[in-house]
Amino acid sequence: MASLSWVRVDAALASNHKTLALLGQKGGDRALNTYIFGLGHCASQGTDGFIPTAALGLIHGTARAAQQLVEVGLWHPLPGGWDVNDYTDYQPSDDESKARSEKARKAAEARWGARNV
Repeated sequence: MASLSWVRVDAALASNHKTLALLGQKGGDRALNTYIFGLGHCASQGTDGFIPTAALGLIHGTARAAQQLVEVGLWHPLPGGWDVNDYTDYQPSDDESKARSEKARKAAEARWGARNV
């Protein structure tokens, strides 16, 4: 499992119709925080957009926030958790992250390894 120290967030998130629908609900601001923290969890854990039920508290979420995210289409329920809508369309997959890290490691080794000889 490769982990990323960053995550992509759409610059138009504030005006997205799903965000606006979420913020129109009581507690929608908390649910939006859960969504953002969930993206970070997926990136740091290399889950390709899957958030296990057991991680909900780690991302400062509640069952209600999760339900709200499902209702507006930002999360999709799966056995044992949720899938972030279109996660791998906008974030590198775990396999892509591993390949990128390996390529960078080899390039650094080639560049810096020669200097240590």
